[in-house]
Amino acid sequence: MNLPNKLTVFRMLLIPFFLICFETNFPYNYLLAFIIFVVASLTDFIDGYIARRDHLITDFGKFMDPLADKLLTASALVCLTSIGFVPAWVVVIILAREFAITGLRTLAASNGVVMAAGIWGKAKTMSQMIAITLLLLYLIPQMRFGWLWITGQVMVYVATALTLWSGIDYFIINKDIFKNMKM
Repeated sequence: MNLPNKLTVFRMLLIPFFLICFETNFPYNYLLAFIIFVVASLTDFIDGYIARRDHLITDFGKFMDPLADKLLTASALVCLTSIGFVPAWVVVIILAREFAITGLRTLAASNGVVMAAGIWGKAKTMSQMIAITLLLLYLIPQMRFGWLWITGQVMVYVATALTLWSGIDYFIINKDIFKNMKM
């Protein structure tokens, strides 16, 4: 397994630790959850950079990297929804898009096609990670600044818009996959 793929697996392994820190009440739990989320998010950018730079792009990475991102962001969004920081309808839209694209990727894979993340999907992921990071930072008692809350909330809606657009874009770009389907 190459380094980018190891970083992807590492990102997935961090998710339970993030959840434990977020959901368990102990001193600095939100600070630790924030740090874990940021480290996990950074591995997304690092693994992609290394994979492109060193020509280490694999089918495993094309499939697992976006899945790791989805698991990380979905976990954080559900946690933030549980404390009223993100509206449930936003999370439903985001999760619906993620399930739909995962279904599309599965369908493509059954036809021998591996779909890599597109530019709008990457922008969606980045905007979600920024929104989550800002809201997690706001949870730290010393960081309760109004501008941080407002910026985090604005980014939630930017992320929702990019989520919708990137989902539509994936289906438009990959419409030929449906032509090969038996109905």
